[in-house]
Amino acid sequence: MTAAPAGKGPPVIHSSRRRNVAPPRETVLAAAMATIAEHGLDQLTMAGLGREVGMSSGHLLYYFRTKDELLLRTLEWSEGRLGAERAALLSGPSGVAERLNGYVGLYLPEGPRDPHWTLWMEVWNRSRSAEADARARQAAIEGVWHRDLVALLAEGISRAEFRRVDPDRYATRLRALLDGLSVHVAVGLPGTGRAQALAHIDEFLAETLLAPAD
Repeated sequence: MTAAPAGKGPPVIHSSRRRNVAPPRETVLAAAMATIAEHGLDQLTMAGLGREVGMSSGHLLYYFRTKDELLLRTLEWSEGRLGAERAALLSGPSGVAERLNGYVGLYLPEGPRDPHWTLWMEVWNRSRSAEADARARQAAIEGVWHRDLVALLAEGISRAEFRRVDPDRYATRLRALLDGLSVHVAVGLPGTGRAQALAHIDEFLAETLLAPAD
């Protein structure tokens, strides 16, 4: 270390220690989802998540403001990944009925405590007291799923693979069935596992969409 010239103050010490840099937000959101998957939503705290990613809870609050915002951001991140998978599936070369089955498979939870659906249900529960912006963001997520389903139904109708139903109305009813069964699967309701839910949906589609009109 070289001494500073007289009158110029203390010497400047150059440290090789790296400054603490906040991890990318995607890293934080991925860690939040991993915590939910491994330990459940109750164990997701700002302090615990901060320890996972090397940030203080105060630093996390600076970025996300509230736990509600963290949950919604995590849901949006998870939906972005799922949306990319859905887009690849729906634009694939398979027949329309096969792509509809793929859509249903992506929609339903994998089983009890599915992290994505656990997060969805918590965000829904908190939406009653959420700000208008948060509710609009939730509606945007719902809207993408709905529009993709409407487009898929319209394609199947135009190719005479599906019965001539109103795509928008049918999509609303089908998604209501999917939501109800998904909640049953996610909470582990006896007798309504993923396989049973898929069987109910297959039966509904066969009776209302795939069967020939009278």
